[in-house]
Amino acid sequence: MDTNRKIKNRYNKIAKYFDSLERPMGTSGFAKWRKEIVPQATGKTLEVGVGTGKNIPFYPKNIDITAIDFSKKMLEEAKAKYQDSPLKINFLEMDVQNMDFENNTFDTVITSCVFCSVPDPVKDLKEIKRVLKPDGQLIMLEHVRSNGKVLGKLMDWFNFIPLNIMGANINRKTKQNLIKAGFNDVKVTELWKDIVKYFYVKNEKLI
Repeated sequence: MDTNRKIKNRYNKIAKYFDSLERPMGTSGFAKWRKEIVPQATGKTLEVGVGTGKNIPFYPKNIDITAIDFSKKMLEEAKAKYQDSPLKINFLEMDVQNMDFENNTFDTVITSCVFCSVPDPVKDLKEIKRVLKPDGQLIMLEHVRSNGKVLGKLMDWFNFIPLNIMGANINRKTKQNLIKAGFNDVKVTELWKDIVKYFYVKNEKLI
């Protein structure tokens, strides 16, 4: 079984309990950060890895949202919670590695706590770049590997624990991965130490 399928199966199994498992993070700042970052979405918006829909309450009311997730069960949880939402949301089961969208489709792409678990972050970021319009914005709320000499090494050593339990890495170098994927204008704001960060990226490319 490939890595992608293993991770998908893990999320399918824990979908009903996911919000409970993540509750400690919800009370430690993530809800506040989502509330500050998600309203920056404009125009035709894609959320990658919508999960159970934690970002949905914070979207502006006047945008068109496409929300994708590769886990069918996680997507079902989001749909059940927000089926009566006044927002215009199109929920789709889809993998960011291979999206069924035309080039230059979206004005905004949003991710939150997604790029810790995707098997090939550079490949996935290239796909996001492809579907983003020229000068479109990529907004990311992600936890990453610390640059601290000791803490960074500890995160490398103990990465196997969350990786084997949930398929999530704690030592991803997201800024470097964005640059490898071809994004140049990467702005980073530290939200908690140098582990939780807000990435704002303008998509510079030829049409």
